[in-house]
Amino acid sequence: MKTMTCRQLGGPCDLAHRGETHDDVINAQDQHLKQAEKDGDEAHLPARKEMKGRWRHPKKSLGWYRQMQTDFAALPED
Repeated sequence: MKTMTCRQLGGPCDLAHRGETHDDVINAQDQHLKQAEKDGDEAHLPARKEMKGRWRHPKKSLGWYRQMQTDFAALPED
């Protein structure tokens, strides 16, 4: 299990997301951003827009995805 924060994933806060894989924390971040948008959290809106764009254009966002994969791999186990 490893931990990445919202900020490490491109968001504005330090909420921790834990997962076995980088995909786990990316999906947790996506859910966090969706909830923040639903709650009217203006600070998270730019990150939510970016995440939406990544889901819509996965080939274009491969660089970000690979960077998160590398960053996650470099983290110590919790």
